[in-house]
Amino acid sequence: MIQQKSAADIRAMEEGGAILKELLALLATEVKPGIQTRKLDGIAADYIRSRGAQPSFLGYDGFKGTLCVSIDEEVIHGIPGAKIIREGDLVKVDAGVFYKGLHTDAARTFLAGEVSADKRRLAEVAKECFFKALEKARPGARMGDVSHAVQVHAEANGFSAVRDYTGHGIGANLHEDPSVPNFGQPGRGIRLTEGMTIAIEPMINAGGHAIRKSKDGWTIVAADRKPSAHYENTVAITAAGARILTE
Repeated sequence: MIQQKSAADIRAMEEGGAILKELLALLATEVKPGIQTRKLDGIAADYIRSRGAQPSFLGYDGFKGTLCVSIDEEVIHGIPGAKIIREGDLVKVDAGVFYKGLHTDAARTFLAGEVSADKRRLAEVAKECFFKALEKARPGARMGDVSHAVQVHAEANGFSAVRDYTGHGIGANLHEDPSVPNFGQPGRGIRLTEGMTIAIEPMINAGGHAIRKSKDGWTIVAADRKPSAHYENTVAITAAGARILTE
């Protein structure tokens, strides 16, 4: 069931989203060749708690990190650990903040050092896909309008949108109804209404959209081992259209 949010709820989520925005800006300065992913995770845990919030991901279904850190062909859900970021890596950092009883969720793709033009373009297109979807996210629109916008822009640039994982509703729970797919047909799906809060998160692969789960039980990898990019924000549907709460 979709949980509509009050104006007070959305204000609280925007406050939590500001913490998350600042965290991602901090991490952007820390993602560089030579750093271990667990070091990024520690920085994130300390920062979130210093702001009076809690990490949304830590302990979620047994997940052991504050962040998901996924590199190159890793699409999402990479577990922070001993892995060292290398020159030329695409580093996807996904984080969640629990503040005043509500969650916000956002992800960015960072470039580690000198990155190839192809990888750089992939990261740009993932971000563009988010904003194409955002244009469609308004009261009265259908979820398929949002989903189709991601798919069309990804495919027009020679990439593919991951289909087996989606964006989601968010609020008192990290994952709520509805699902927010990155592919679909316009005019189909649930109707967006004022008060909905959703995480729109294009996951865009350089090759095919097929994925597989790694042996660690969490990390999702592009089946063809080609690079992937991820861009996500928590968004509120308002009378004036979509409002980003994490940027």
